[in-house]
Amino acid sequence: MSSETRKPGYHIAWKTVTYRSVALLIMAGAALFLIAVRLTFPQFTENSLKALGKIANKGLEHVAGMAPAAGSGVSVAQQAHFTALDGTVRVKKSNGNSWVSADYNVPLEKGDVVQTGSEGMAKVVFNDGTSYTVKQDSLIVIEENSANDQQQTNVAVAVSTGTVDLSTATYSLGSKSQVIVAGATASLAPQSTAQVSNDPKLDQHEILMKKGTGEVTRKGETVQLTNWEKVSFKAAEAHMDKAKGTGPPTPISPANMAPIFTAGETTKDVEFSWTPMANAVAYRLRISRNPYFSSTLVDKRVNTADVTVTSLGEGAYYWGIQSYDTSGKESVESEKNRFTIISKGKQTEAIALDLDPFVQHGHVIEVAGKTQIGARVMVNGREVPMVTTDGTFHYFTPPLATGEAVITVTAQTAQGGVNTQQKKILIQ
Repeated sequence: MSSETRKPGYHIAWKTVTYRSVALLIMAGAALFLIAVRLTFPQFTENSLKALGKIANKGLEHVAGMAPAAGSGVSVAQQAHFTALDGTVRVKKSNGNSWVSADYNVPLEKGDVVQTGSEGMAKVVFNDGTSYTVKQDSLIVIEENSANDQQQTNVAVAVSTGTVDLSTATYSLGSKSQVIVAGATASLAPQSTAQVSNDPKLDQHEILMKKGTGEVTRKGETVQLTNWEKVSFKAAEAHMDKAKGTGPPTPISPANMAPIFTAGETTKDVEFSWTPMANAVAYRLRISRNPYFSSTLVDKRVNTADVTVTSLGEGAYYWGIQSYDTSGKESVESEKNRFTIISKGKQTEAIALDLDPFVQHGHVIEVAGKTQIGARVMVNGREVPMVTTDGTFHYFTPPLATGEAVITVTAQTAQGGVNTQQKKILIQ
């Protein structure tokens, strides 16, 4: 448009300025200001910068202090798991008020309560390898279950009522495995087993060390225990009584995991024998279909160290023995031997075995799957304690060493059918 035709009035012009440009201008101005102040007041500027540096450092130290330092030993909560369930078993979570049926998928944490019924049994395994077999009519509370960055574990279980068998594994120096009974705390060494009984109604409390070593502390008193030593006490008593427990006979025959073949018969007579005890006047033989004896097929008292049981059908059995002394006192239970009666002549055939993907919990591997109904399952040579009526099973391995590990799962029926699968897994 020419100057002759432009209309008179106000004309506005602008220039686009970005945020980046503004920021650069501010930074440049601040730099020039600091240089000018530095040249004019050098001593004041140096002191101010030092003070600002100290404030910044304190702020960083405070932020850093909010997180645990490496190697500080700060504990982190862990979970335990059921590895065997039989009969009525209930769980009450620490953050709830209602009871739920126990399940292999229910993790156990600090503050949780486990209760077994009159025909119930549960086995709980912790990450450090400690296992608790909770027998019938028992109640336990998980008081502590944690580990720190130095691989030190802390496991503590309170037995409120009933009987619990516990076994510790090999854990790192500085770790703790404890059981609490009516105000007494028993600390077990690695590779130790014990039996804990608590009867609040009769005011009878007992801790028996079956194998290994441990110490029991109560009201400022500490008692050391080793193989077949026990302490017992009543709530009002100031001191604990220490005594030598009675060890059980050793099962001999049938040997553990032994197959017993029949010649086509539907039943088999089986001879049982065990080591005679010098102070024993009688023995108690028990035979069950499950490893925890929540129900028994045979429960009889005999006067000799051997006896024949007639008409046992095909399948897997477990048996154990106890002795009675002259006063009628019963020894603790022996180890449980497993044997299988198999009809000879049946051809071995492959049976179903489907494995779910393994789940890794640190050094512990969770193995689950399904096999033929009535089959038994072994994982790395260890028997899966419970296979459900539809053939499904759930098992947690003991802690495995760092590196490559091979998990071998074998399913076998009483008729000789078998299926074995192997998988490799990396433990880091």
